[in-house]
Amino acid sequence: MKIAVLDDDPSQAGLICEILTACGHVCHAFRNGKEILVQLDKERYDMLILDWQVPDLSGLEVLRWVRNKLSVTLPVLFVTSRSGEDDIVEALDAGADDYMVNPIRPGELTARVQAMLRRAYPAQGISRNMVFGDYAFEMRSGLLTLAGKPIDATQKEFELALFFFNNIDCLLSRAQILEVVWSRDINTPSRTIDTHVSRIRSKLQLRPENGYRLHSVYGGGYRLERVPR
Repeated sequence: MKIAVLDDDPSQAGLICEILTACGHVCHAFRNGKEILVQLDKERYDMLILDWQVPDLSGLEVLRWVRNKLSVTLPVLFVTSRSGEDDIVEALDAGADDYMVNPIRPGELTARVQAMLRRAYPAQGISRNMVFGDYAFEMRSGLLTLAGKPIDATQKEFELALFFFNNIDCLLSRAQILEVVWSRDINTPSRTIDTHVSRIRSKLQLRPENGYRLHSVYGGGYRLERVPR
């Protein structure tokens, strides 16, 4: 699905896009209200994610324009630091479908986006599974299987493994992994990431005979590679 993200904070927009790209979506980020309206007038998107406080036009003004000029059914999620009850009520009354308050929790964002897309496009059958060779990720239940057999993985291991599989052959730095899987928690030590990588390498049996290899790159991070069998 194609998702437009409105946020004037590049790191926040980047985090949202990384999380959703890892789930198979295509994300386009915009820095101000007028910029996104120009694009919405030219191009079709399947969902909008809006911050409230952005330059030119607020997220709320963008939402009202969308509902008046574009579509009353396009899914719209607010992701913002405004946490007051009056703000939430105002956004929902203006036509927002859901509302999240920062900081972003990747698992929650993924679940809310998937739920909204399923409701909005039932005929398209938003995939509940993501399959990579013999590996299958059940998005709703968090179940991970190898050749049909369940793998005993924690939620963080599931999210980390999915992030790697959605970025096959790409070098992922520890900073990128921290942003997407641990929501930029600066208190997460590097060894925690290393431990989780080691666990998914073992639990998922990421070996050439299964078609994949996960290895560390000195000074760089980690890369999951597809290996011919």
